[in-house]
Amino acid sequence: MNNWTKRWDNRYSTEEFAYGEEPNNYLKEQIEKLNPGTILFPAEGEGRNAIFAAKLGWNVSAFDISEEGRNKALKLAEANNVSIDYQVGELETLDFQEGQFEALALIYAHFPAEIKSEIHKQLNVLLKKDGIIIFEAFSKKHLEYVTKNEKVGGPKDIESLFSIEEIKTDFPNYEIFELEEKEIELSEGLFHNGTGSVIRFVGRKQ
Repeated sequence: MNNWTKRWDNRYSTEEFAYGEEPNNYLKEQIEKLNPGTILFPAEGEGRNAIFAAKLGWNVSAFDISEEGRNKALKLAEANNVSIDYQVGELETLDFQEGQFEALALIYAHFPAEIKSEIHKQLNVLLKKDGIIIFEAFSKKHLEYVTKNEKVGGPKDIESLFSIEEIKTDFPNYEIFELEEKEIELSEGLFHNGTGSVIRFVGRKQ
């Protein structure tokens, strides 16, 4: 097991939910505008967002590298009387198909810096034409915030954080409904608490 996997297994192995059981606010606000269909949640951790989508009637797929995250997510799904397809592994080892999904939800999906753009390009292939992407993750400016307050969470290396330019480069074939850098207040479980800076993006694949 590599250190990256170990780190997330450790974080998710406690009784309490690392980022809470409630969905992310931005995801909630955006997904409620859409008609349910097929959706993929990459780096889905303990499943709070995937389970919320399933409760709205979405056909939900998710993946993460953490077996512990999956265990927690399936427990949460059971508690909410929904089912989700949750796979464990690196994206290229999983059997998702080109154009399989009508929506893609990247919520704090911080992949290692050297592969994050490559993963975005792979995910883009899995989304149907006219499919919707919902994205929220920490911006490069967030480094200032996490240095002042560790409790807000997020990567501490600039390369793992996002810029508006990177999103435009990684997802060039989208009609942009919203793309902004924004200061927000987070209150999500044990590890996302306080003021942070995020990139928010909603777009439709052309």
